[in-house]
Amino acid sequence: MKLERESIELLSKALEKLEDGFDLPEVQYDFDRKKMEEVILAAAERMQNNYPYFHPLFAGQMLKPPHPIAKAAYMMSMWINPNNHAMDGSKASSPMEKEVVTDLAKMFGWSQHLGHLTGGGTMANLEALWVAGNIHPDKTIVASDQAHYTHKRISEVLKLKFSEVATDESGRIEISALEEKLKGGNVGTVVCTMGTTGLGSVDPLKEVLELQEKYSFRIHADAAYGGYFRLLDNLEPETIEKYAHLDSADSIVIDPHKQGLQPYGCGCVLFKNPEVAQYYIHDSPYTYFTSDDLHLGEISLECSRAGASAVGLWATHQLMPPIKNGTFAKDLAKSRNAALKFFNKLYYSDHFFPLLKPETDIVVWGIEGEKTSEMSDQATTFFKKAEKNKLYLSLYKYPTSKIKNSKFEIDSEYLTCLRSSLMKPEHDNWLEEIWTRMLASI
Repeated sequence: MKLERESIELLSKALEKLEDGFDLPEVQYDFDRKKMEEVILAAAERMQNNYPYFHPLFAGQMLKPPHPIAKAAYMMSMWINPNNHAMDGSKASSPMEKEVVTDLAKMFGWSQHLGHLTGGGTMANLEALWVAGNIHPDKTIVASDQAHYTHKRISEVLKLKFSEVATDESGRIEISALEEKLKGGNVGTVVCTMGTTGLGSVDPLKEVLELQEKYSFRIHADAAYGGYFRLLDNLEPETIEKYAHLDSADSIVIDPHKQGLQPYGCGCVLFKNPEVAQYYIHDSPYTYFTSDDLHLGEISLECSRAGASAVGLWATHQLMPPIKNGTFAKDLAKSRNAALKFFNKLYYSDHFFPLLKPETDIVVWGIEGEKTSEMSDQATTFFKKAEKNKLYLSLYKYPTSKIKNSKFEIDSEYLTCLRSSLMKPEHDNWLEEIWTRMLASI
């Protein structure tokens, strides 16, 4: 197959335009171009040892190819190589970062905010919990047992107390279990996962907000994977309502490198109250010399950060703003459509069964059988056969204790299932091909 090359054409034109902005003497670069060609081709050969993450037949892990405009803009900025830690190292890209962060804040309904891009969701969540720890230094961080494992790990790093809450059969935080935890007191922050990486499930934010009024705690929304679904109308009504309440959270994390069509790594942390800047601001005059504005390094735990991420996201937002009914939202809606169509195929299949109805674009499903242990073995065998048929899926272990009204015997602690992340808009048109390869893998 042919790889996408439009971004290379865009890059060439962009570099010509970039050159026009610098009236400087020519520099003679002494590169061994023959050796460079040998090395880059060797690197390309090494990179062949990858799964085709960019292709619709890769429907396993949460990997979405960057948009051509994002790739071109990101690469173009490399000829400048800005560092968005300080204004003087990123005179153009720091303002671009502030613009795109404002776009994301508006997407969540915030007219004021404090925030910046990060290297990814882990760093973004670390900053959110770090601020939470500064506000409530002796109180506990609470998250569901399906929340991303980084919350527990980050809490350990920050020396914060951490506690898990049970989830229901759909992987959402159990409100009754959460309230029991809150009754015990000393909870400072509750993490609501707005799209789990395992099942794609969304925590019941409205009910958590009702508990907040009663028990008084901060809410951190980990929307690293699911935040952009706020733009969609083709979700279940209850899910749309959950996302509609995101404006009431105290902090939000979103990863443009997941659903936002950006290269790795591009995360974002947002705070509703700009006054949390008090925990960040420091004095480091050696990082900026001519700017009097608050620079991004003063509101970030990271120091050097690639300005290229801001340039790529800015270009993408100019082409496809993150707004309801826009091109970006319509493309994301195709992924949701693909998940629903796939669910229906599984539901009426003689060979497979869906574990749950998907809430976003992740579908988890199993192989029909009589015992969970045998079904798990069959799923693992199927996974390997599918890869031989160039269909790339992932495996997911679901606790059998959460299975209700089963037609099969439960004789193991976990049921190994297949997991499909239908994150690419093209998945909507590739379902028949995916299904054909699935049937050939039985």
